[in-house]
Amino acid sequence: MSRLAQTHGLTDVQREIVSTVRDFVDKEIIPVATGLEHRDEYPQAIVDGLKELGLFGLMIPEEYGGLGESLLTYALCVEEIARGWMSVSGIINTHFIVAYMLKQHGTQEQKDHFLPRMAAGDIRGAFSMSEPALGSDVSAISSKAVKDGDEYVLTGQKMWLTNGGTSSLVAVLVRSDEGHPEGTAPHKSMTTFLVEKEPGFGEVRPGLTIPGKIDKMGYKGVDTTELIMDGLRIPADRVLGGVTGRGFYQMMDGVEVGRVNVAARGCGVAQRAFELGVQYAQQRHTFGKPIAQHQAIQFKLAEMATKVEAAHAMMVNAARKKDSGERNDLEAGMAKYLASEYCKEVVEDAFRIHGGYGFSKEYEIERLYREAPMLLIGEGTAEIQKMIIGRRLLEEYRFQG
Repeated sequence: MSRLAQTHGLTDVQREIVSTVRDFVDKEIIPVATGLEHRDEYPQAIVDGLKELGLFGLMIPEEYGGLGESLLTYALCVEEIARGWMSVSGIINTHFIVAYMLKQHGTQEQKDHFLPRMAAGDIRGAFSMSEPALGSDVSAISSKAVKDGDEYVLTGQKMWLTNGGTSSLVAVLVRSDEGHPEGTAPHKSMTTFLVEKEPGFGEVRPGLTIPGKIDKMGYKGVDTTELIMDGLRIPADRVLGGVTGRGFYQMMDGVEVGRVNVAARGCGVAQRAFELGVQYAQQRHTFGKPIAQHQAIQFKLAEMATKVEAAHAMMVNAARKKDSGERNDLEAGMAKYLASEYCKEVVEDAFRIHGGYGFSKEYEIERLYREAPMLLIGEGTAEIQKMIIGRRLLEEYRFQG
């Protein structure tokens, strides 16, 4: 085990889980990740392995067949998986967010119906907030739900669904004006619907179409899609929590823990980039000695390692804060912001250490160089994180003049 990014104070069970995942990553993910990524191939064998390990139910309570583990345990596992291939951690993350939202906000019937099968990995989750013209302004959602008897009719177009094709349950945020008078604040007239569908592309249930995979620069293998609703009928008992108008708060709660997850992904990718950089620096010779013995390279390695360590510490702190039951939006925002920015910088430094070979698809760092930018925008851009951090700081340090 590397000396970097150690987590103190773990239980024996936590250490065993993380060690098991690390072994799986080393044996089953790292050797095949670059080939799968270059082919943009869904990693079915890896996903099946994670299912056998019980990772799809890691944070789902034991009463529903899960392992009932903490956010910290989950984040440390995500860190290991992202170290192997970030796309695989994305497959887990959206599922985890939907399961968390169900656990925290679902009705008892919804929990009983979905969580046992989600824990087993038989139902896989995706969540959908974004729209083609939306960006970071969630209040501008235009997709709508209109009440029609005991059902709601959903219409609109959603964007950037991770697991959009392979999932069988999607938590979809739409505007629902029913019961909310004109002039109600936008975030108070949004509702989350639990939409069940068949995995695949095309019309996956009447009124619901998943057009196909979006071709991306990186973050390949995992399917990222649109979602088109045209007269999609959803029973009223599939409103998350059973009450309309709470969707924005439910989604933000899910995204908050998702930001810890993205921070963990940044830590994992940065760790792998450091490993590749420090290994290559000891193998590559210039001017009669390994480049690791040149002071300029040692400075880079020192900076990279320090960033890996700092990002990991902030991610762990944010996870532990959430596990304690305390508000953690400040810590999660800081961790996500720092880890994603440091990840980009560490990957670029490892890329520079590789020199011209870093530009070759034969070297793993080329893949990481294309993957790291996704973390800068996923689960909220750096600018959004700064807004959250700034507002919370002003709450904590309010001037009493």
